[in-house]
Amino acid sequence: MNCESAKEQLIDLLSNQIPETERAAVEAHLAQCADCQAELVATRQLWGMMGHVPVPEPGEKVRSRFYAMLESVQVEEAKKRRRSWKSILRRIKRFLTPELAVRVAYSLALVLIGLAGGYWLSAKKTPVYEEQISALDTQVKEMRQTVLLSLLENQSATERLRAVEYTKDIEHADEQVVEALLSTLNNDSNVNVRLVTLEALAELAADPKVREGLVHSIVKQDSPMVQSALADVMVKLQEKRSIKPLRELLRQENLNDFVKVKIEQSIKDLT
Repeated sequence: MNCESAKEQLIDLLSNQIPETERAAVEAHLAQCADCQAELVATRQLWGMMGHVPVPEPGEKVRSRFYAMLESVQVEEAKKRRRSWKSILRRIKRFLTPELAVRVAYSLALVLIGLAGGYWLSAKKTPVYEEQISALDTQVKEMRQTVLLSLLENQSATERLRAVEYTKDIEHADEQVVEALLSTLNNDSNVNVRLVTLEALAELAADPKVREGLVHSIVKQDSPMVQSALADVMVKLQEKRSIKPLRELLRQENLNDFVKVKIEQSIKDLT
């Protein structure tokens, strides 16, 4: 053991808090080191002096000051909690936009319809319940399409993207929905919205009106990304009617070089 380690344990040695194994090592070092012996004597003297230091008695005003301080802390904490609630309410008010209200109302309506249907079915045991299930299912689909059409007209691109996502829940889109999606594909100012709409329409391509609308949309696109994606969709669908509008697109003077190569390859794949 060296001097530094021995000096660090002098206090524990004097207070009898040092383990027996380490006590033996410290005492063995002290027996051979005069400097550490002197340090032990000085530490013992200081230890003894500290034992005679009088403990100060609390003043008469300590209790009143303590409770005054405690009261001020409690008042401040109460103010913080009130400010916290006000902040939460402000955030909730900012969060509750008209668009969110539409979605919340839509979700609540679906839940209520489901609960009403379940309650009715539990009360009725006749075969007529199958007709009621079909009617409820029709109402839910109509509500989805209504929400979709409403959100597609929203000024926020994010809301329009969410509207397109609703098509995943629609097995058979009606004519109004198809026309709205095709209009979004051809006219939306946001390229991302148009790309997502194209993906949604590709999933509905079993509908002849959708395929025809996609073919007519080729020459209406001005974004290289949408033009390229449309070419890929036409190849995937093997829609040979798209060859003519694709060739018309090739004749555009400002056509992107990458898109030009993509369309030429698409025409080869289709022919």
